[in-house]
Amino acid sequence: MQFIRLILLVAISSVFVTTAQAQRRPHGTIPIVNGIGISGGITQYDFQTDNFETKAGNGWAVAGSATVDLPHKWYNMSYMIQIAENNIGIAASPVPSGPEEFLDYKIFTAQISLLMHVKIIGPYLTLDLGPMLQYNGEMELKDDQKENYFIKNYNDLLLAKDISDISKFNIDGTVGLSAGISHFRIKAAYIYGFLNSFNKLNDNNLNLGDNNGKFKGNQSMFVFSLMISI
Repeated sequence: MQFIRLILLVAISSVFVTTAQAQRRPHGTIPIVNGIGISGGITQYDFQTDNFETKAGNGWAVAGSATVDLPHKWYNMSYMIQIAENNIGIAASPVPSGPEEFLDYKIFTAQISLLMHVKIIGPYLTLDLGPMLQYNGEMELKDDQKENYFIKNYNDLLLAKDISDISKFNIDGTVGLSAGISHFRIKAAYIYGFLNSFNKLNDNNLNLGDNNGKFKGNQSMFVFSLMISI
């Protein structure tokens, strides 16, 4: 919670800083326009990994942004904070070597980003890209009654509850498109995690028998949303 409060403080401070800078522009220059946007939509979340068999799941996301509109430039800039609840399925079986099913896990993420919006067709269609700093909670199993299911690929040694404690921080890159007029925009973005989301599992001394391979997985996330700006 302290980290989330810090993200909110940075985002709010950024709004006031950019607004103050815009108001102090020299007389006669082209005005810089600031705006605030609120967006909401759906996510599709997955991991790119060889350790587990996964199935992308859908979730939701809400975001707030402070935009700096630069009419005389080929790009605009924005700060954004995004909170999402994501879902993913991981293959497991209720008994050793038994029939498999995808167990549903939930992952809460909070992201703060600095984005550049490259103007493809003026302000109406832009290419959005930039870095993100991310905090996420555990990979929480939705059905506690299935915590002792056996994860596929690990010779009936790794349990569903053993893989919840994933790494909490990530550095992401995002690229996407946004289109719209006036105060409404449709946005589509892809977010990739550069750090190993499963690195913390390597420090948990899990008994994997002869399977001594390291856990490695990179976050893969799509966000489709509608933004209203003022």
